[in-house]
Amino acid sequence: MDARAKTGVSIRSAAKRYGPVVALDDVSLDIAPGEFVSLLGPSGSGKTTLLGILGGFVQPSSGAVWVGERDITFAPPHKRDIGIVFQNYALFPHMSVGENVAFPLRARRQPKATWAKKVADALAMVELSGYESRGIGQLSGGQRQRVALARAMVFEPQLILMDEPLSALDKQLRETMQIELRRLHRKLGATIVYVTHDQREALTMSDRVAVLKNGRLVQIDTPERLYDRPCDAFVASFIGEATLLAVTRAGDDAVRLGDTVLRTAHPLPRGDKLLLAVQTEKLVIDNGERRDGVNRLSCHVTEVLYQGESLRVFATLADGTAISLRQPGGYDARRRIPEPGAPMSVVLDPQDTIVVPA
Repeated sequence: MDARAKTGVSIRSAAKRYGPVVALDDVSLDIAPGEFVSLLGPSGSGKTTLLGILGGFVQPSSGAVWVGERDITFAPPHKRDIGIVFQNYALFPHMSVGENVAFPLRARRQPKATWAKKVADALAMVELSGYESRGIGQLSGGQRQRVALARAMVFEPQLILMDEPLSALDKQLRETMQIELRRLHRKLGATIVYVTHDQREALTMSDRVAVLKNGRLVQIDTPERLYDRPCDAFVASFIGEATLLAVTRAGDDAVRLGDTVLRTAHPLPRGDKLLLAVQTEKLVIDNGERRDGVNRLSCHVTEVLYQGESLRVFATLADGTAISLRQPGGYDARRRIPEPGAPMSVVLDPQDTIVVPA
């Protein structure tokens, strides 16, 4: 890939309306050269519309899109110098692997003498060297995904867009391909915008994740900060397995949950309506060791579910509020979890005590 592939993207106040329906509402977003950014959100959040505007398949009602120093807002797709990997890969079944990968070169009328080397280089990038003569029907799902990626890269685009390219794969292959795509991104240094509705996928692969809801950009941040410091109740509940509990302010650095005061290491948001966002794995069963400064909650176990690598424990606080926690699935963890109906104490570190506006 040449230096052009490391071009940044600037989306400025992009909006899309279909009559009275607002699909995208004043979204601004800057993507650094070589950055991997995922657009994450539920159905109808606007992520696919935003990707369509980037790719030229959707014209914005207002706003602008720049790639590097070039305004591409109304440029047709074939003049945007953008590689695209679709959800269904959109490979041509009647063409060989090599012919599929060479298709963008033919469409852009690049010199035919350069095709063979460029195709070979692109297939080598995705570890499919020597597959040029294979038929698409001879490939596994993971191999087809790699061919689609090679086709998107072969003409050295400024930007690569990916529209849920792993959603059709089974769980194990999807997780393997997530790691491979992340490795490939580091190798290429390409600027990638990736659409997904899978929170774990976005956190695994991205430099930053942009969370959208009802056509608006709610929060964009690194996976770590997005998970540990959600800006509101929607992000807290959408990322991970958070239980949202109504709390009241009990000072500058504390909230009250029922009769229990919990300290937080983070500034409390403004307003009187507050929620405690508790991620399941941040709650830890109290082992009786003395730990100063931590928050403790007393509860009763209601149910324990075995889920392979982990155990999901459901419990209720004294006032009947339901909580849940996730513990490792090893023998020692199972031995320490009380039986349903028994009392239990759990610990929550102030660093993990996250309060968001309701």
